[in-house]
Amino acid sequence: MSLEGSWDATGDGGGDAPSWRADWNGGEGSISTGALPDDFDPHDFGEVLSRLGYEPGEITMELVSASRWEQRTAVRGDDGRKTGEMASTYLNAYKYRARRDMLCVDLPALYAEARRSKPSRAEPKPTGRTAVVCWADIQVGKVDHLGGLGEMLERLEQKREKLGKWLKDAKVDHVVVADVGDILEGFENVGSQTRTNCLSLMDQVDVAATEFWKTIKLSERFGPVDVLSIPSNHCQWRRGKSLVGRPGDDWGLHISKQLEKLNVEAGLRVTFTRPSDEWKEVINFDVRGTKLGLAHGHQANNPDSVKKWWATQTHHGLDCEVLLTGHFHFPSFRPSGRTPEGRSKYHIQASTLDNGSAWVRNKMGEDGDPALTVFAINDEGYDVCSYALL
Repeated sequence: MSLEGSWDATGDGGGDAPSWRADWNGGEGSISTGALPDDFDPHDFGEVLSRLGYEPGEITMELVSASRWEQRTAVRGDDGRKTGEMASTYLNAYKYRARRDMLCVDLPALYAEARRSKPSRAEPKPTGRTAVVCWADIQVGKVDHLGGLGEMLERLEQKREKLGKWLKDAKVDHVVVADVGDILEGFENVGSQTRTNCLSLMDQVDVAATEFWKTIKLSERFGPVDVLSIPSNHCQWRRGKSLVGRPGDDWGLHISKQLEKLNVEAGLRVTFTRPSDEWKEVINFDVRGTKLGLAHGHQANNPDSVKKWWATQTHHGLDCEVLLTGHFHFPSFRPSGRTPEGRSKYHIQASTLDNGSAWVRNKMGEDGDPALTVFAINDEGYDVCSYALL
């Protein structure tokens, strides 16, 4: 329902009794009830909202005034005829100050959207090219120098529009959507998170899942999709900067698991991949014979030490030709050694999609613009010329 202008419902009292009314100016407004009997509880906000067609929890309300008046009506006997006597009934009407909650997104709504999702019917023509879409450092719920929730949602919508055009021009027959980590802001990691967050943890999960699903749906229009997800510092179960429990106790992986269940109903051409067990933080994924490695990047102390860390991980399964990481909030693209066959290996640090990071800027002096990092892998390997920031 639009929150601009007014909306009326039929009054309960008849005659000069007030009607139900909601008046809005953006997200702020007032709600006035119609005539109500004495036994109505004015603090039953859910009932008031339902009378006007709002969902429970959508509006925050505060009772600011009440009116009460006598209404005299003719008394009728058992036969329905007037007896000549009058009786008094007392009626009440209430006015509330109202505010639309910043965001009301829930998983039932996400599942309803999935039921409307239909798999693409047209099979893509074989092109020998796979697109890699880097969904990195969204940090849903974060407020920083580039804005808050509204700015983030607008930015992600703009990036998806650019992504659709890029995928069309790239002529791919397969898409890898990589959640490079920090899909949530969370409330642990650094102390400032507890004071610069605009969403509860539950709403962060719901918004992140919904936005990620929209991106997956878009990508599936261009071919089968593989969704990759790994643990990250903002999403892991932490106390401050310290990990609690297993590395796989992670909200990003939880979202991946829920979307995988969701896709059973939606039936899109999508498969989901996570680390092979709950104790690992990395993925090695084969793309047309090229090994793509995925890690968040928080395992290294700074951007320059990622390659050194990568070298130590070859003993633990991260033996890849292209390593994709995020975490440091600015993009980079650099070679790092060669394969035994003589092909260059590359480290790609994905650009951030969040509202900026004053913490990174003040500590490291870097401040990359939000962008969606994309590239392609073909049958010959990583296509260097395909690297782009959308």
